[in-house]
Amino acid sequence: DPMFPHRDKSALVKKEMQVFRQVVGDDDDSEQLLAAALACARYRVVVKRPRKAPAVAGPEPTTRLEGKSSRYDIYSIKALPA
Repeated sequence: DPMFPHRDKSALVKKEMQVFRQVVGDDDDSEQLLAAALACARYRVVVKRPRKAPAVAGPEPTTRLEGKSSRYDIYSIKALPA
């Protein structure tokens, strides 16, 4: 999964994910993507990250939802209309 950084453990990820990562590459432009998303979004931007990874550089997320392996950083821009 390109969202997760490369790991040095002995167990490899599934072959499909290895090929997918080779095609898409690493997540080196997340800061620029977040800035572009925040500039275009009307209400919120949600970023999926590994649970223990630092937040993407830039503004702090308004809210975080954590699961066992993933975390969702939510950047609220304004409230949804009623």
